[in-house]
Amino acid sequence: MKLAPCAADPARSRGRRYDEPAPSLRSEFQRDRDRIVHSAAFRRLEYKTQVFVNHEGDLFRTRLTHSIEVAQIARNVARTLDLNEDLAETISLAHDLGHTPFGHAGQDALDDCMKEYGGFEHNLQSLRVVDELEDKYANFRGLNLCFETREGILKHCSPRNAKLLGEIGQRFLDHTQPGLEAQIANVADEIAYNNHDIDDGLRAGLLGIDQLRTVPLFARHHDAARAAHPGMNPKQERHETIRRIITTLVSDLVESSRERIVSAAPTSIDDVRRHSGALIGYSDGVREENRQMKRFLRDNLYMHHQVYRVMTKARGVVRDLFAALFPDPRLLPPEFFAESQRLEQEHGPSGRARVVADYIAGMTDRYALDEHERLFDPRRLR
Repeated sequence: MKLAPCAADPARSRGRRYDEPAPSLRSEFQRDRDRIVHSAAFRRLEYKTQVFVNHEGDLFRTRLTHSIEVAQIARNVARTLDLNEDLAETISLAHDLGHTPFGHAGQDALDDCMKEYGGFEHNLQSLRVVDELEDKYANFRGLNLCFETREGILKHCSPRNAKLLGEIGQRFLDHTQPGLEAQIANVADEIAYNNHDIDDGLRAGLLGIDQLRTVPLFARHHDAARAAHPGMNPKQERHETIRRIITTLVSDLVESSRERIVSAAPTSIDDVRRHSGALIGYSDGVREENRQMKRFLRDNLYMHHQVYRVMTKARGVVRDLFAALFPDPRLLPPEFFAESQRLEQEHGPSGRARVVADYIAGMTDRYALDEHERLFDPRRLR
């Protein structure tokens, strides 16, 4: 497939942090994808919360299934726009590698704990995972991914942290853009989680069809599904509606983005980076409908009293773990204790805190609950 001039070209990558021989049977971005899929952090996503805590049910989405759904959408959009689908897939699979247990509740709690020590940003942690924490290769730390992959993983970054990251953080200081494949992965992330959260919310009984029909985007596609298939059962009704919503969002994203790309006429990925704004995005009408859906989910699912109560307890687990481990790092596993001593010598208490944050962020939901029990339940001696 011939790529558009503004697509990311693996043969013209800005390269890796450490030089390596070029791969012989795959592209540079395909190599990145394979390293991500074989990483320990990727496997742990299977047991990390999306909205529902992992042990609450086998059919609810996890960070792993979410990442796969994001990759599927991103590849489709990239392919249709003649962009690099390997890179879009790679960024999508890696974007949540640094996420804490218990979803955004865990992230917020860990950020609160780290306020005095540099804070915690899950996008920055994802980059830290692939740059430093994965430990598989004898010649370098991390996975040594291409610049373009790392650029896409770092969706958000505070100016304070961007100053510490060199070239990869410079765009957050210059207010420039990432490549189109990174922009696609960012929007695909939102499409996936909005729609699978509707699905999971309905199956959990936390949302109702009548309630969702107050949202124009849902009502319109629900009407179309019922008109096409009047004898559907509830499971089919849910699926037929959601897949129509996804089709509309993806189709609008492709057409609106194509129009912006044609208008801007970038001749290279660097032209895309220099552009004043993102070129991947919805039309005004669909953007507003999508915004209404996001507001509905925030108010009715993420703040639902059952979800809120569980996430309040989850935040408490993360805070308790940090409160125990930071003042007494000997409670950490030996390799983390050794690293905490090394970083504390280099950076003071913030170095020790960062290792504690690395340990907690790398936990699955179940491991965090077990570790909390081991540390605080006097009946558990091991």
